[in-house]
Amino acid sequence: MDRADDGGPFDPRDRPIPELIARAEAVGAPAEAPRRLLSAILQHGEHDPAAWNRRFHVPRRLVADWPPLPRLALERVETSAADGFQKLLFRTADAMAVETVLIPLHKPGAVSVCLSSQVGCPMACAFCATARMESRRNLATWEIVDQWVQARDLARSQGRRVTGTVFMGMGEPFLNYDRVMRAGDLLRCPFGGALSAKAMTVSTVGLVPEIDRFTRERRTMRLSISLGAATDEKRAMLVPVASRTPVAEVMAAARRHAEARRQRVMLSYVCIDGLNVGEDDAEAIGRLVGDTPVRFDLIDVTDPTGRFRPPSAEALAAFRDALTRHLGQPVVRRYSGGADIQAACGTLAGTG
Repeated sequence: MDRADDGGPFDPRDRPIPELIARAEAVGAPAEAPRRLLSAILQHGEHDPAAWNRRFHVPRRLVADWPPLPRLALERVETSAADGFQKLLFRTADAMAVETVLIPLHKPGAVSVCLSSQVGCPMACAFCATARMESRRNLATWEIVDQWVQARDLARSQGRRVTGTVFMGMGEPFLNYDRVMRAGDLLRCPFGGALSAKAMTVSTVGLVPEIDRFTRERRTMRLSISLGAATDEKRAMLVPVASRTPVAEVMAAARRHAEARRQRVMLSYVCIDGLNVGEDDAEAIGRLVGDTPVRFDLIDVTDPTGRFRPPSAEALAAFRDALTRHLGQPVVRRYSGGADIQAACGTLAGTG
């Protein structure tokens, strides 16, 4: 996969925060200058350098000759008539489609932002529309962050407040690890997005080296690992690229993460009728997980092609009962909304 270009004018949204601090020190700017700059961009949505000094007192010597920061072009906003999910379709400078979702939360007025980290996805999950997109590349850090800023501004205009973020949109976040982590740092810092680390989740289909790196670096975002199936044979059918790594190795990395964090690791599981919701599947999950502390999230498959269908209410209830017997750990059904506007899990494809 082609990687996004980090070249061109200095963009504070594309750089680690320590690098911005070092740049301020190099030009003799006050210590609070980076804080003011990031606050202007991320908290107030001001992307014109001409206003940074006038409105936010950012020293001119720090931002001299900077052009206005680039933005993603917001082409369309769709709202689900069923549940209020909103999908934002952006267009990049190279005319690629990127989609972002505003997710209503249980607390009135609170929403979470589902961010994309790539255009398309090379993991080739059989049930996912994003995997069928022809255009593919990593997103730059600023493209990830700008999704959040524009989604946050839309929510504000509606009297709502962004309280969380999930990296679960288009793409496999761990294939764009450095930029996703950089975006997470900007959204977490108090003078940036000011989000709680506990309200931020990054999802992966199970890239073991990156899971271990995430654990080793003591990243504070929550981790969600998508299994697809508990046996290598079934996983190869559903998640063919990820299945090159035995699922037992994925689970071992999940256990290392849970032990290092001293908390349950989230395992997400897309439920597909007739494929992975039988008694034998529950038994295989129990054997795979063992005594690793987990929270097991069940998600109904949403496949616009109709090839894969969610289980009936009766089949899902039977599967949950079987998981209770064989797994014996918390099982949660995660709601995947916005199906009528193709905003649900696995349906983002830049087509509206």
